[in-house]
Amino acid sequence: MQLIEREEIDEEEDVFEAIDKLIAHGINAGDVKKLQDAGIHTCNGLMMHTKKNLTGIKGLSEAKVDKICEAVEKIVNFGYITGSEALLKRKAVIKITTGSQALDELLGGGIETNAITEAFGEFRSGKTQLAHTLCVCTQLPTNMGGGNGKVAFIDTEGTFRPDRIVPIAERFGMDPGAVLDNIIYARAYTYEHQYNLLLGLAAKMSEEPFRLLIVDSIIALFRVDFTGRGELADRQQKLAQMLSRLIKIAEEFNVAVYMTNQVIADPGGGVFISDPKKPAGGHVLAHAATIRLMFRKGKGEQRVCKSESINCSSIFLNKTHIFQITPGGIADAKD
Repeated sequence: MQLIEREEIDEEEDVFEAIDKLIAHGINAGDVKKLQDAGIHTCNGLMMHTKKNLTGIKGLSEAKVDKICEAVEKIVNFGYITGSEALLKRKAVIKITTGSQALDELLGGGIETNAITEAFGEFRSGKTQLAHTLCVCTQLPTNMGGGNGKVAFIDTEGTFRPDRIVPIAERFGMDPGAVLDNIIYARAYTYEHQYNLLLGLAAKMSEEPFRLLIVDSIIALFRVDFTGRGELADRQQKLAQMLSRLIKIAEEFNVAVYMTNQVIADPGGGVFISDPKKPAGGHVLAHAATIRLMFRKGKGEQRVCKSESINCSSIFLNKTHIFQITPGGIADAKD
């Protein structure tokens, strides 16, 4: 099954304005090229940068940046809109099936675009299995619960297995080779490398129809590259910048961001909780996620998912659902 060509989709329009539209508003083509070289490829993305950041781009003076900002404000409205207009914008949100009806129900229909979904849990709790299933489900047509889009996978722990994609694609009646061709993959080795990979995504997402970005896991490299309490403040600041970039990508390109997170021991968990654990990353990470899911092991290949903190009106708070890991990916649990 191939992705439907963008020209064939009448009801779906780009949610961003290309940066080269600035040329028609009096901005020099050379300055537009400097913005593109800095990883800014849309007018929407430009408005998500501070003037301080923009003047840090080589060759852009304060006067040029002011002129660029004036021009972009004529193209993109970043001011107030009515509630009705906000509701209309929400209709562009796509919900991507997880492969499990139970999980979809918990998520109000699936993984949302324009939002960050975080899954945390111990080793082998199903976080990466869901990531692999989403790699396939995202490429399904929208009328089958997919996003009809490509997938970007940033791997910080060496967890991506292309051979795992094959049986999942076959389960959904898709060509495994075509599915793999629609996934772009990068292995990150430092938190700086991880951030630079995010910056480089803008160019690809402005040219091709991406619908999902996976980061597996978001915290691993920060726990390696920053050690001890003395570096904790710096670590959290850099983590906040990374998460801010993820939020901007989700909103700029209307993609779903699915990130996995690790757990740490929770000494304050209480005597009545056996083996208490809490998600890593602290409050900085907790506040960044639109949807937060806790995974834990169940019987055999069954896994339990509970919504922890939700900013979505269509989701039942603190509800628990059971799913199963199968050769074909995430699926509903068998009785």
